[in-house]
Amino acid sequence: MSAVVDELASGGVRMALPLLLASSGELLSERAGVLNLSVEGMMLTGAFAGAAGAHASGSAGVGVLTALAAGLLFAALQALLSVTLRADQIVTGITANALALGATTYGSRLLFGDGSRSALPGFDPLPVPGLHAIPVLGPALFEQTILGYAAFAITALLALTLSRRTTWGLAVDAVGEDALTADRCGLPVRSIRYAVVLLTGATSALAGAHLALSEVHAFSDNITGGIGYLAVVAVIAGRWRAWPTLLACLVFGLAQSLQFAAPALGLHLSAPLLVTLPYVFALLAVSGLVGRSRAPSALTVPFLRGS
Repeated sequence: MSAVVDELASGGVRMALPLLLASSGELLSERAGVLNLSVEGMMLTGAFAGAAGAHASGSAGVGVLTALAAGLLFAALQALLSVTLRADQIVTGITANALALGATTYGSRLLFGDGSRSALPGFDPLPVPGLHAIPVLGPALFEQTILGYAAFAITALLALTLSRRTTWGLAVDAVGEDALTADRCGLPVRSIRYAVVLLTGATSALAGAHLALSEVHAFSDNITGGIGYLAVVAVIAGRWRAWPTLLACLVFGLAQSLQFAAPALGLHLSAPLLVTLPYVFALLAVSGLVGRSRAPSALTVPFLRGS
């Protein structure tokens, strides 16, 4: 039974890592007033670009750099539409996701054949001597790939940026609560919003690269499978606060891991129920049953100086 628990915890953390990366960037963006429903598209783009870069160069490291470049380019387009042109953030996000799905599927056919999974150079787990033998937590936390450890570091850094009331965190909150007042106080509202959208693109692209290069060492059509939407939901479930958002990601990851560990735990649940379990938790989270929450006042509100 202990081995099953270890596998459940390890699988839960492993499946939560892409969520942790994507939601940490999205949290900053939403706290600054920009909703990126295009996180799913950013992740897909990062996964495909990472796979393409690794396939062409034979190096997983080059794949990560390619994923970051593609994610930043995608995010720059999103920022142009949302921040500069003040387009509807919900419409642009959904449209960007549809475009990313179509483009990566077509690119996958061209590069890897008719939807086939092609083995790619990737990252293998790097157990930390001594620590990886700790029951339950050891395999979950200390048997990750280099991208997994990077995910822990990035999410912790971004969470501390918001929770410890740093200068940058205060500026982000000011822009997200009242952009006009923040502008009158001398804060560069557009620059801050551009920065957080680009950051979301980078973290989401890394999340996609993690899926392709650390988890499966391959790319398949729609490899993200809706994880980007769960990342946005995690921010809402966490009430736009750093540590509760990370906790929501872990809960979603454990729910996904339970699909594979349930039979060994003696839980005779139907496969469709287990597959939908993370989305049931997500629905409960956004319905307000886990507590009241208040979004940043300027979330989705375009900024126009002097308006």
